[in-house]
Amino acid sequence: MNEITGTITVEIKPTENSKKVEKAVNTFFNYTSLNTVPKLEKNYLIARIEGREGLIKFYERLRQERILNVARKVLINGLRGNSITFYLNKQVAYVNHISFCEPKSESPLGPIRVEIRCDDANQLINWLTMRTK
Repeated sequence: MNEITGTITVEIKPTENSKKVEKAVNTFFNYTSLNTVPKLEKNYLIARIEGREGLIKFYERLRQERILNVARKVLINGLRGNSITFYLNKQVAYVNHISFCEPKSESPLGPIRVEIRCDDANQLINWLTMRTK
């Protein structure tokens, strides 16, 4: 699990405070860069992460919330080659909790889309969600 990079993308709705959206992302990820990008009349917050240190808050929160088995299933379902994609509820992330969701309709203000790429995605899943009994 040498190279780990990731992109966190979240739409900033016109009714939202961009600082609150940034806080929701910062709750679980240590990003190396953060930009607001306009795209097709919408604004997106895009954060980049690198290495395990970018995921350490997410790693710790999975354990605090005792949701390793659920997280493991979600990550495995989002596995495509060396890439893992999953979605987090933006409002729940803002209050420092993890709630996985679908890309559409489950999160009224839209989800946080997380895509992680690495040399060995299975090893990354094992590190993030160590098997429990």
